[in-house]
Amino acid sequence: MMPDPSISNSVAGKRLPFYRVLYVQVLVAIAIGVALGYFYPSLGEQMKPLGDGFIALIKMIIAPVIFLTVSVGIASMNDLNKVGRVAGKSMIYFLVFSTLALIVGLVVSNLLQPGKGLNIDPASLDTSEVKKYIAAAHDSSLVNFVLNIIPQTLMSPLTGSNILQVLLAAILFGVGLSLTSEKSKMVIDFLHALSFPVFKIVEILMRLAPIGAFGAMAFTIGKYGIDSIVNLAFLVITFYTTSLLFVLVVLGAVAWYNGFSILKLLRYIKDELLLVLGTSSSEAALPSLMRKMEQAGCARQVVGLVIPTGYSFNLDGTNIYMTMAALFIAQACNIDLSLESQVVLLLVAMLSSKGAAGVTGAGFITLAATLAVVPEVPVAGMTLILGVDRFMSEARALTNLAGNAVATIVVAKWDKHLDEAQLAKALGAGTAPA
Repeated sequence: MMPDPSISNSVAGKRLPFYRVLYVQVLVAIAIGVALGYFYPSLGEQMKPLGDGFIALIKMIIAPVIFLTVSVGIASMNDLNKVGRVAGKSMIYFLVFSTLALIVGLVVSNLLQPGKGLNIDPASLDTSEVKKYIAAAHDSSLVNFVLNIIPQTLMSPLTGSNILQVLLAAILFGVGLSLTSEKSKMVIDFLHALSFPVFKIVEILMRLAPIGAFGAMAFTIGKYGIDSIVNLAFLVITFYTTSLLFVLVVLGAVAWYNGFSILKLLRYIKDELLLVLGTSSSEAALPSLMRKMEQAGCARQVVGLVIPTGYSFNLDGTNIYMTMAALFIAQACNIDLSLESQVVLLLVAMLSSKGAAGVTGAGFITLAATLAVVPEVPVAGMTLILGVDRFMSEARALTNLAGNAVATIVVAKWDKHLDEAQLAKALGAGTAPA
């Protein structure tokens, strides 16, 4: 098992004082950030470097964490067919639940119609603010996405930020180690030893989480203001409610069927959820989520394959957002989409959500890519939701994180790589083992 990179809520069996618990610190930092952004918006905007800096620090360590976890995990497997089996089951899970998330967004939008009554003339909309997203969408085709997975060299992904390139390099290196396990024993031992200082760095960086959450939240409230969501409050509330119900009902049913409680899992990963809430970035919690899933009884090779892949292919929150936002724009512009057009929208979204995966601002970019292929809905309508997209990105990231945590446990159980006793112990305690 990889070393523990988090700040445990107990030391030597003793409970930490509440003010030293990470999730309490993050909660307090978020509250202070909201207050600063609301009462002193200009000062709040100046806190942006704190949030950006923290996310940059976390991204700095993501590539080594994935490379070490995946390569050492695969090297320890006696049968490489297991790797293919885990990857195959992961992709089946991702396809099913990503599609289900798209359908949920479509159904809720048809039932509640959050955009009805706005009566917007598409010709009156200013598209200058969304041009960069439209341009990025043109470059996010499925072919470009697949080709972009291939790195320039085997080691170059370790200096980049493309998660799938790191994953590919780690898988290839792990396979090479597995096929030459006797001759490569010194390399495997070295990588295992290297994991200790790398995960120690993660522990150090996580101590900065409250500062990052404070800066990101102060900037968001200071720049966009709470008032910016009033006019589109129904859309925001509908999206948050739908995402919450998807996690509790849909993912809850999956969790129940597989023998664990979704509420206990959410409590177990509360540090990561609060970090994502504060920074609006699910990547900020990736290293510690991988560690927690492994400590919850999921095999290292499953964690190493499912979570990094899920960050690009299992974006439940983003998928709910895409169909819901597209139909909101159509309803706001009084465009009546037929069932056939909505099915086309759904199919296009299934592809575009993969094509822009892993790109900064992926939610908005995938929406632009989808609308560009569905002529009935004007791309200019994206300007209607630009002002509240930052607030909706938090729900997207939270749902994506919860979805990937559930996927890891389910795939591990399917492949008989789950220690169910350890899972029950971890979820029962609600915190990572010390």
